[in-house]
Amino acid sequence: MPMYAFKGIAANGKSTNGTRDAESPKALRQALRKDGVSVTSFELSKASREGKAQNAARGGLSRQVDLGGFIGGVKKTEIATLTRQLATLIKAGIPLPESLGAMVEQIVNLRLKTPMSEVRTAVNEGTSFADALARHPKLFDELYVSMVRAGEISGNLDEVLTRLAEFLESSQKLKSKVQSAMIYPGVMVVVGSVIMFVLMIKVIPNITSMFTQSGKVLPLNTRFLIWSSDFLGKNILWILMSIFASIVLFTKWKNSKDGRQVWDRLTLRLPVVGQLVRTVNISRFSRTLGTMLQSGVPMLRALDTAKQIMGNVVLQQAIEEAKRAVTEGESLAVTLRKSGQFPPTMIHMVAVGEKAGQLEQMLERVAMTYESEVDTKLGRFTALLEPMMLVIMGGAVAFIVFSILSPIMDLGTLSGPK
Repeated sequence: MPMYAFKGIAANGKSTNGTRDAESPKALRQALRKDGVSVTSFELSKASREGKAQNAARGGLSRQVDLGGFIGGVKKTEIATLTRQLATLIKAGIPLPESLGAMVEQIVNLRLKTPMSEVRTAVNEGTSFADALARHPKLFDELYVSMVRAGEISGNLDEVLTRLAEFLESSQKLKSKVQSAMIYPGVMVVVGSVIMFVLMIKVIPNITSMFTQSGKVLPLNTRFLIWSSDFLGKNILWILMSIFASIVLFTKWKNSKDGRQVWDRLTLRLPVVGQLVRTVNISRFSRTLGTMLQSGVPMLRALDTAKQIMGNVVLQQAIEEAKRAVTEGESLAVTLRKSGQFPPTMIHMVAVGEKAGQLEQMLERVAMTYESEVDTKLGRFTALLEPMMLVIMGGAVAFIVFSILSPIMDLGTLSGPK
């Protein structure tokens, strides 16, 4: 259903504007007239115009809506809330088209409202809910669509949507924990670097100028400090450009196929960071696989989707090998053990789940166990990182202070050359 942006005059005589979905301009005027608004002008919203152009070019509804920068305006928490509310409506016995209509009316964010309006229209025209969602892959990924499709086939869409909402909320919670733990070290590095640059470029040259004018032979550490300050002051632009170029080249290399393989393998071998990365990825994989299996998604498709959730290519390759082995009838726990990338505790729990016929429930327990372990490891990581950064920054400041004070304390000998 098209979305219109309109301007008009309300019943109290004040100007008003907004957006409203309607089948036609006539229907738009009638609907607004019932609300006491006299339309003065209207036009199709930008998203509706783009969708209409794509439909005309392709002879029907487009398979994908290009939201461009709009995707940044839709938070995962909004999609999780929408999913939970939709599950509640369906569980209450309200048909899916009516539930979608109720959801569209209450959505405030236009960047989510417009795609959901198109989903509702497609469902009203007889398209399955999963196929309608698949036309908006930037908002609803393969995991979301696969679970909805399984829910439609099995007839328990409300339960699947509830489980999906819980999955989105737990995933977002885990992501927020990791991001929050990285904020403090990042701020410390940036602030510390800025302070050191200011000291080396502005402050130190003014203080050490008296030492160079004295003509005395200065201590080695003081000479090194003066040279470093002078070098930074004269080449600051080149240094900044070199740092920027290094970051760009490193990012390009890390995103390449070979570079990512080397970097991800190296990351997993790091003493503290490697354990944290492995734990986070295992937790996400277990949660995703368990949720999809409980929703009725076939094992091979669930493994393929859960593999994409993991951010480490080495672990992804291990899951791909496990998928091939499962296709040949081998146990999931056995193939995971052969890869050598998964901890014994997880493998044992998966094996027990397979034997008992409760793999889905056991994967949920694995996810809960490792999510709790993520909290512990994050706490240890930040507790270790903070003193390390303080020692490094304190050592740099102590070196500067000592290099400046040592000649000052010997000012009696700085009156002239020997």
